[in-house]
Amino acid sequence: MTYSTVSPKYQIVIPKDVRESAGIRQGQRLMVYAKGNVIYLIPEMALSELKGICKDMNLTDIREEEDRL
Repeated sequence: MTYSTVSPKYQIVIPKDVRESAGIRQGQRLMVYAKGNVIYLIPEMALSELKGICKDMNLTDIREEEDRL
């Protein structure tokens, strides 16, 4: 487990091992939200990076039968 300290300006440094495992690059934007006492940092992805993400997905399994048109 890796720790980071909050600076007097309320900034944190994301440790190198976490940055590398999440693929976070310098200048990349992160979506930040809190749920309860947990803070989530989610890297923003370009649309080009999302291309093909659902190609093997069976979309009929996502919705309930009565919700389908």
